[in-house]
Amino acid sequence: MSTARQSQSHYYDSNSYYDEMFDKDLSIRPHYDSIHRLFTRMKPSEMAARQVAVDQRMMEEGITFTLYNGSQNEPLERTIPFDYIPRVIPKHEWESIDRGVRQRTRALNAFLHDIYHGQKIVSDGIIPRRMIVSNKYFRPEMVGLEVPGGVYITASGIDLIRDEKGRYYVLEDNLRSPSGFSYLYKGRTLMSELFHDLYLSCSVQDIELSLNLFLRSLRSLAPSGKRDPLIVLLTPGSFNSAYFEHTFLAQQMGIHLVEGRDLVYQDHKIYLRDLRGLRQVDVIYRRIDDDFLDPLAFQPDSMLGVPGLMNAYRAGNVAIANAPGTGVADDKAVYAYVPDMIRYYLSEEPILHNVPTYILSRKEDREYALAHLHELVVKETSLSGGYGMLIGPAATSKEIAAFAEAIKHDPERYIAQTTMKLSRAPVMLNGAMSPRHIDLRAFALMGEDTHVIPGGLTRVAMNEGSLVVNSSQGGGVKDTWVLSR
Repeated sequence: MSTARQSQSHYYDSNSYYDEMFDKDLSIRPHYDSIHRLFTRMKPSEMAARQVAVDQRMMEEGITFTLYNGSQNEPLERTIPFDYIPRVIPKHEWESIDRGVRQRTRALNAFLHDIYHGQKIVSDGIIPRRMIVSNKYFRPEMVGLEVPGGVYITASGIDLIRDEKGRYYVLEDNLRSPSGFSYLYKGRTLMSELFHDLYLSCSVQDIELSLNLFLRSLRSLAPSGKRDPLIVLLTPGSFNSAYFEHTFLAQQMGIHLVEGRDLVYQDHKIYLRDLRGLRQVDVIYRRIDDDFLDPLAFQPDSMLGVPGLMNAYRAGNVAIANAPGTGVADDKAVYAYVPDMIRYYLSEEPILHNVPTYILSRKEDREYALAHLHELVVKETSLSGGYGMLIGPAATSKEIAAFAEAIKHDPERYIAQTTMKLSRAPVMLNGAMSPRHIDLRAFALMGEDTHVIPGGLTRVAMNEGSLVVNSSQGGGVKDTWVLSR
């Protein structure tokens, strides 16, 4: 075995996981060749200097995420871990992902229109009615309401993983207010500056145009096709864990960053208070949950939203992205039916497949899951961010027993999935490459057409052996390079 392969043999388990950089015989996958050469030739002192430069830039620019202590609920603001070995996706591979994500978001958007109008998918027996009407994210206020442009999910984040054979699967759909855009763009800026020659030599597809397409998607929602609409980003405020992203997107797209107190309802319209008086708002890109949007329509004690907003929305005088009520389509139990939605609404076979999923309200699925909890991943259907999960192979007998009781008590609250052997990619730790599990959040932007940002955001489980990549659980990120040739 060559010296290079000897140095890699400790790193790679060819029998258990798909590795993004190394093939089974420990050779370098062709699209990683130049990247591997650079990082294996760098001196430890140079690696350390690059990491210091990355960390310093992250701190200077305030690229942070807020974590909460589980016992004391005390916020801890930190820079998100950023690994500077990029993840690389060949052009042909990305083209398949792009088609699959666009197909999936089209079907999900059609599903949302259907359940708030005719509910044909229910009457035709594809999805149980109770799964819709009892869903905590189903909004009766949206029934019969025609949304601007027919677009419910302007921005979506589709989470993808690869199994041990390198096949892509959809892990979950994020349709309410997906986060991670800022890490995608800031990561690219860091890499193109700190590794400029490598970036140029790899012919990486550009992502900057995607911000313009994001803005175009929001503009396309403006009532009556207004040519120069006033667009605002509605944030819960600086205490929110993703506030950095809110400020970044508002700045980059040239739209107003506002809190609920900056907006006022009058005459079935929404206005922005500024130094020039009241200016009518045409489009609201909201980064707050449905419950807090309008205290007159949803949670009455909300201080974050705008009283009367839903009246203005129903009157057709303002657009909201993403539309209220989209959460019913990213519920983890509804997720199991997305392949059926694709066949039903589009008359196509799914390009991207789901992770095998057990609906625990079904007796046979529940009995199987209860007998195999030590092998499965169990998730609460309405939670995200890595919360409310049991990872069976890594759980204690006490944790498994607690989940078994919870499932028996309220089975509709949970789903179970096959534990997938997430692919791995190298991260740089202490001057050496070390494998960590990853996933990929692909961002789709829907307006007059649908655009998938090339590459999306690779999320990294920074703890060795962990399968949890969520930023809220301590995960990190990588820049994702899609090759143009």
